[in-house]
Amino acid sequence: MMKEYEPPFTRYGIAPLITPSDLPFHSNGVLNPGVAELDGEVVLLLRIEDRQGLSHIRCARSANGVDGWCIAEEALLEPDLPAYPFEEWGCEDTRVTRIGPRQWIIAYTAYSRYGPAVALALTEDFQSVQRLGVALSPTNKDATLFPHQFNREWIMLHRPVTGGMEHIWYASSPHSLDHWGSPGVLLPERGGPWWDGLRIGVGAPPLLTDEGWLLIYHGVKEMGNRPVYRLGLALLDKEDPRKVLARASQWVLAPETDYEQHGLVPNVVYTCGALIRSDEVWMYYGAADTVIGLATAKVTDLLHFVRAHDYLNKIGRQKGMAR
Repeated sequence: MMKEYEPPFTRYGIAPLITPSDLPFHSNGVLNPGVAELDGEVVLLLRIEDRQGLSHIRCARSANGVDGWCIAEEALLEPDLPAYPFEEWGCEDTRVTRIGPRQWIIAYTAYSRYGPAVALALTEDFQSVQRLGVALSPTNKDATLFPHQFNREWIMLHRPVTGGMEHIWYASSPHSLDHWGSPGVLLPERGGPWWDGLRIGVGAPPLLTDEGWLLIYHGVKEMGNRPVYRLGLALLDKEDPRKVLARASQWVLAPETDYEQHGLVPNVVYTCGALIRSDEVWMYYGAADTVIGLATAKVTDLLHFVRAHDYLNKIGRQKGMAR
């Protein structure tokens, strides 16, 4: 039985899963992969920063999701001027959602001199994509979609910069995937000394459980004039994911290993992709913006954690006592 204060994720092994030295070409870092399962394989959409400083997306496939990775010879998404000027500085941080029997939508950051924007693309095989273009203009990133419509509307989570603050917002699109509106705040940054007080953003696409949509998100706190990225949990309503049922006050994963604390950007754990495999969540994450790690947890343990440390109920109880 997991102790209430014990973080539920367990790292796989003692070393990163994929490092720049595992790639068949020179790179500066490999990080923040989106993830999908296709034809019995785990597919990672690696963000690879080259030695110019630009990022592209390249797929890696593995039969067991742990080793034996086969790296694609060609990029899936890469800066491609002049046809896609809003990607001139790179394609970053994919989040993958299955929306059909054999169709996935990829939400990613299109980076250019105009700032980071949310872009979308479709794929059926992770060998080629159909770009849908920019969906949300700068400054915006950390976007993902739910896998089906709610009352005939698609719902997207994203992270715009509004008034100098960076909360997780939602937007909806009726029928199509090209016009997004009806915005609202899903999760606010908490401010003050909280571990997620400086800014937050969506991590992996929400995972459907018996109790609702489990959302892994990242939060940032500045310590010693340097940001520390950790991961936390929230639980969203199954029928209307714009309703937050619970939000854990404590983080579930923090940079603790050498490869998480030291790298291009020290003290970072940052996820863009997770799978439910049997009764476990397999979460792939970028460490120190340099390498890729894997951590696993029982679905029941994650649900227990977010309920046991529910910040929203705690605030409700405090308000009730104040009255």
